[in-house]
Amino acid sequence: MTEHPRQKGSEAVWLDAAYELLTQNGVDAVKVMPLAKKLGLARTGFYWHFKDRDALLDAIVSRWEEKNTGNLISRAEAYAESITEAMFNLFDCWLDETLFDAKLDLAIRNWARNDFGLQKRLDDADAARGKAIQQMFERFGYSAAQAKVRAMTIVYTQIGYISMQVYEDRSERINAMPDYIEVYTGRPVEDTDKHRFFARHNHSG
Repeated sequence: MTEHPRQKGSEAVWLDAAYELLTQNGVDAVKVMPLAKKLGLARTGFYWHFKDRDALLDAIVSRWEEKNTGNLISRAEAYAESITEAMFNLFDCWLDETLFDAKLDLAIRNWARNDFGLQKRLDDADAARGKAIQQMFERFGYSAAQAKVRAMTIVYTQIGYISMQVYEDRSERINAMPDYIEVYTGRPVEDTDKHRFFARHNHSG
């Protein structure tokens, strides 16, 4: 008997539900039956889209790599006329969940503690992020050694921020970002760069 489309759902529907379980309850909660129950779909519908649970988990990791690491690298490579403007481009990731999903990053890091293969992918992702930020600094005249230290300071700080699940008022966080950028770069922040950044995040300053 052919599976009714309403019982199958779509690949995105199953993946989104798996994302919710992962970020809320950890990887052990991501199982086919709980997903089917959560979605109100037939369990067999899952297998129209994924070979097995491992395939679903791999799809989640791929989504994380493409979204978080891919977007972070793109923002680090975005056009800028100064290092401080480049940093504002990068800081878009910390404010726009469509660019960088902090909940997913934390879930992946927690999961990787007990998964050697995932830990390797996480290490590769962190290395790629660090390299992109290092190259961003190098484009603006920093030595390779200085660029690497500044890049890793940014990476480690953000990992800590996510892992500690720090809560800040959004307005206060945005107001503090120019000061963070001055600390990270050692350069004063131009008002034009600051106001452009504030405007694209609908912040009045």
